[in-house]
Amino acid sequence: MKKQLLINLKIEKTVSGGSVANSIVGLSQLGDKVGFIGKVSDDDFGEKYEKGLKKENVEYFYSKKREELPTGTCLILVTPDSERTMCTFLGTAGKINENDVSYDAIKKSEIIFLEGYLWDEGEPKKAFDKAINNANKVAMSLSDQFCVDRHKPHFLNLVQNKLDITFANEQEITSLIEAKNFDEVINFSKQLNKLVVVTRGERGAVAINGEEVIESGIQKNLKIVDLTGAGDLFAAGFLHGYVNKLLTKECLEKGTEMSSKIIQQIGARL
Repeated sequence: MKKQLLINLKIEKTVSGGSVANSIVGLSQLGDKVGFIGKVSDDDFGEKYEKGLKKENVEYFYSKKREELPTGTCLILVTPDSERTMCTFLGTAGKINENDVSYDAIKKSEIIFLEGYLWDEGEPKKAFDKAINNANKVAMSLSDQFCVDRHKPHFLNLVQNKLDITFANEQEITSLIEAKNFDEVINFSKQLNKLVVVTRGERGAVAINGEEVIESGIQKNLKIVDLTGAGDLFAAGFLHGYVNKLLTKECLEKGTEMSSKIIQQIGARL
């Protein structure tokens, strides 16, 4: 089916992507020292993927080899209203296992950032567990409402018991706790005594940490072209602020600044 789609489409650009990889590249561009773990195959796309990361000064903690499944791909269709539809084939990325996770890389990192898209029962869960159990601090993006709905009890357990920072959009966190309104999201987050960062589209973003609730508005009058990567780059900006000990309000503002830049161009890499 994908081949049929490609026949009738003009490909604007091909870039190495993936949600957390986009965030990590954003962090590197902001001057932070970063690395990435993600499974690719030793094929054409795998080669391009690795080069794409290294070009952005991201240390790649993975030695690719020929896998049963090819490197994952995502065909992103952008409509004139700048919304996007993603046709994703995870490929070998979805087969990540604990042997792919470098114990040393995790231990030496101040914070790790996990991607909800890749969480799954079996081998990926073991990879996540190894990373979480050996990390100094853990942040994770809930990634997508479909992921939340599919893995709700597991994601809820992660948010309540394992994560130091949770990134979500309003739909994802609302679905996770089956909230009737945003006040319920705030109250749930306050009880965790951990950092919960929620993007709310037109309403900006909010960070909740115990009793502290901090809001940040959006940047106005932007020429929005493509919303791909908005959440990824928001997380990059926020985490940049966090590791550099900025105030929470400044972290939110840095996230907003980064996401505002990315939505004014095609693709998820600045």
